[in-house]
Amino acid sequence: MKERGFTLLIWASALLVAAMLLWVLSDVFIKGLSHLSWSFLMDEPSDSGRSGGIAPILISTLLILLVALFVSIPLGLAVAVWLSDFTEQRSEFANIIRLTLDALTGVPSIVYGLFGNAFFSIFLGLGFSIVSGGLTLACMILPVFIRTCESGLSAVNNDWRKGALALGLSRSATVWHILLPAAAPAIVTGLILGIGRATAETAALIFTSGYVDRMPESVMDSGRSLAVHIYDLSMNVTGGDDAAYASAFVLITLIILLNTFAQAGVNRWLKGRLVAL
Repeated sequence: MKERGFTLLIWASALLVAAMLLWVLSDVFIKGLSHLSWSFLMDEPSDSGRSGGIAPILISTLLILLVALFVSIPLGLAVAVWLSDFTEQRSEFANIIRLTLDALTGVPSIVYGLFGNAFFSIFLGLGFSIVSGGLTLACMILPVFIRTCESGLSAVNNDWRKGALALGLSRSATVWHILLPAAAPAIVTGLILGIGRATAETAALIFTSGYVDRMPESVMDSGRSLAVHIYDLSMNVTGGDDAAYASAFVLITLIILLNTFAQAGVNRWLKGRLVAL
């Protein structure tokens, strides 16, 4: 009876979480689809976002995300590889780095926003721009991405490393051809978590990328993200709920598509590595 009760409790917990997710998604989809149209995706916003579309906001969101991933992916992978394979596991300095990353993971996003505003926007002179927003998001993504990738790399069996050493492979070749493909599931998980956090971030971007809803001409222009646009429509614009729900629908769809493309890209890269070997 205890075993059966425990099993039922586990299943009930899983079903409760799934039901809450479906509830939120169904609410957004049902209320968002009624306002969604091709012109909503292609036009510029008007009347404070009550009418018109979200084309410049969608472009700004993608540019901010590209800047964040362009910085965080290579830097995060390099640090993860350094922590897992180029330092001793009991190294005091490496442990300090890990502790720092864990602490940064729990820092509120508004703090990142204030830091990004003070450092990127003011100190570096980047102002309210897509670059400032992307670099701030990169700072937010890095702690989770590094720790996730490091866990995946550390989980790779040491026999693989010894086998590569016995075959005369260099350290760089071992990392590129053996360790990274073996840790690909963890890398994808970290990438998905990073994309989810970056595309849904609001507080950090208000202070860095700005509030302007016009089409950006370059990454040095200010740009409003979808999450900031949804917040503005819901909190500051009377009668903007329909456009907010439609924007939320687009944001969730964008996150799903980006995660799918990330998974497909890593799978294609893995196949290429296997063919090369």
